Amino acid sequence: MKWDIFFSICQTEVDGFMPTEKQMWQSFFDQVQWADELRFGVAWIAETHLSCETQKSLPNAVIPHFKGEIGLNTDILQLAPRLFAMTQHIEIGSAIRNIICNGGPIAHAEALRTFLNFHQLEAERSGTEKPRKLHLGFAAGRFDFSNRPYGINPRSPLEEKAWPVIKGKIFSQATEVFLRLLRGDSFASKDIKPIELSRNDFRSSENWEDIKRLSLSSALSLEKDVEKIVISPFWNFEKIGVIPKDVSLENLSLTIGTHDPQTQILANQYLPVGVFNLSITPKDVIESTHLRMKQNYHPSGGAWRRELMPRTVMVFIDCTKGISPEERKNRAQIRAKKAWENYWLAMEGTLDDRKVQQAVNNALVGTAEDIVQQIHERYETKDRLMLWFDFNCHDNEWIKKSMKWFMEEVAPRI
Repeated sequence: MKWDIFFSICQTEVDGFMPTEKQMWQSFFDQVQWADELRFGVAWIAETHLSCETQKSLPNAVIPHFKGEIGLNTDILQLAPRLFAMTQHIEIGSAIRNIICNGGPIAHAEALRTFLNFHQLEAERSGTEKPRKLHLGFAAGRFDFSNRPYGINPRSPLEEKAWPVIKGKIFSQATEVFLRLLRGDSFASKDIKPIELSRNDFRSSENWEDIKRLSLSSALSLEKDVEKIVISPFWNFEKIGVIPKDVSLENLSLTIGTHDPQTQILANQYLPVGVFNLSITPKDVIESTHLRMKQNYHPSGGAWRRELMPRTVMVFIDCTKGISPEERKNRAQIRAKKAWENYWLAMEGTLDDRKVQQAVNNALVGTAEDIVQQIHERYETKDRLMLWFDFNCHDNEWIKKSMKWFMEEVAPRI
């Protein structure tokens, strides 16, 4: 199995303690260096944009009960060089970079090629035989408020009504623009697949009829029995190509964060792109995704492999010496339950015991022996896990101890 690690850098209150940004970053850098020594494969780092605390003051607050910031990292391309400089082995990944905000897919493609250019040049300057990889996970962002300042919001009553559908199609279009520019194509917005709405996009015929009426009233269509409605693009541009041009993509691994099968397939028309998933994703969805990607993975990436689907999983491990295995297990269970209770209170303001217990059951919880058994029961031997130790925890030494326990007591026994 592939043992990666996930860092949320989530600045929120835990047990009445709210760390400063400086304290958060100091702990994070310490943990990444420790992960490097323990030989985790990839350090995946959450990426967030715009302040949750500021947005919380608005009438449409998305997480009104959350105190602090969901995450502090805003740019993996600035952070990665610092992490490469302070480590020896570990590779760096984004989980997940929003390619909609901060200028959209054109800006992100150019920024990424610039990063890769400098990354290669620095390796050559320092005499490194082969640079470590950047694992670029990309998606549309968790919250709409991060995208709205960049013009990604409904522009008409029709778009307002169909927005849940249109959002997904905007990301598909952004994926095409991003990947085509990243691989070095030159094209105009008229050359990309348009955003189209059809009956199959909506849950009911009534919803679709409402959309068609709005289309007629806004003169987007003159036909009563229209089968498709074309939405004007959110990015209009003449023929462009991004620079720098002399860039190799061999030090880049791409992973997309979407459950939409068509977008997963679309991405692989242009470059080899893996797929993110969560530990809570049902097994049938996981296996059907593997099957689909076996058939649609871009041929230049070789054959599809299970490790191309990184999966997050929380870890609550206790290997404390001098106490019984049962006591270790109970301590881990209490820690997991408390972390999830704090999380749901912060996100929703209420507690649902069923949700808490389900979340605990999906995590890796207990002694090393318990966790070995849980991994054997839930995962395949060639899976890639993004182990999450800092979930709702600011105790730097405990997090580092948990990382060590896992790599010394669990990993060798899988």
